[in-house]
Amino acid sequence: MTENRTLVIGDIHAGLKGLQQLLKKASVTKDDTLIFLGDYVDGWSDAVETVDFLIELSSQQNCILIRGNHDELCYDWLTTKQDNPTWFQHGGEATMNSYVKASKKTLERHLHFYENLQNTYLDKNNRLFLHAGFTNLKGIDFEYFTKTFYWDRTLWELALSIDPNLSQDHIKYPKRLVNYHEIYIGHTPVTRIGKTTPQNVANVWNIDTGAAFKGPLTAFDIDTKEFWQSDPIFTLYPNERGRN
Repeated sequence: MTENRTLVIGDIHAGLKGLQQLLKKASVTKDDTLIFLGDYVDGWSDAVETVDFLIELSSQQNCILIRGNHDELCYDWLTTKQDNPTWFQHGGEATMNSYVKASKKTLERHLHFYENLQNTYLDKNNRLFLHAGFTNLKGIDFEYFTKTFYWDRTLWELALSIDPNLSQDHIKYPKRLVNYHEIYIGHTPVTRIGKTTPQNVANVWNIDTGAAFKGPLTAFDIDTKEFWQSDPIFTLYPNERGRN
């Protein structure tokens, strides 16, 4: 096994049992850097436990924690207590139930966690990591609205629409994609195109393998392209519906 790996992990959606299983399957050690692509909550019942686990894990090894749209939705609810029916229907109900018995100390620790998530991460090899996407042709430094980083779906849609025969220097090749060597995202499950493994289109890698629904959770080695997967998360929470 290669030491000092960098593993990128897809959307967890409070499926802590799957995350724990996945880390064992991938033989993760403290020498590995773990890049989490966001959406830690909203789906399965272990929202509080998942965030607690990530806080503890990040104290033991290098973890890069990206902000997902569901993390922002949860943070908004925790800080305002305002009803959001759409969020409630898309995983928020399970998260609200999970936080019912959370102590004041836990809430304070979790708010700090949500507030300190990163919108993007760019490594020394010009590989970009973010939850969803960006729209500016010049790249993330020129993006007008930071919410785009964890809400945008057009980046993945753009990648899917590219003629695979086009080279990056072709006049029709999307300029948005040439800014980075590789782009790693989650947010839009690959199950929407009938897949349950990481998908590479152009220079975009989608690591969201549908853990919130009927798919597994995935860890992906960005250097070797080897990947590991948990069991389908719904099998680990047999009495729950997850996200429909």
